[in-house]
Amino acid sequence: MDQILPLVSDIGFPIIVTLYLLHRIETKLDTLNDTLVELPDRLREGIRKSG
Repeated sequence: MDQILPLVSDIGFPIIVTLYLLHRIETKLDTLNDTLVELPDRLREGIRKSG
């Protein structure tokens, strides 16, 4: 048990930081994906307005 506690404290912090950063990246990737899905429709609307 005495060996496990320092191991958790040394490894626990990087795990928490990694999970936090993965969560942030995931939300940004979701936004990027939504934007890319909408892009063809927006391009079609732009062509219709200018043409």
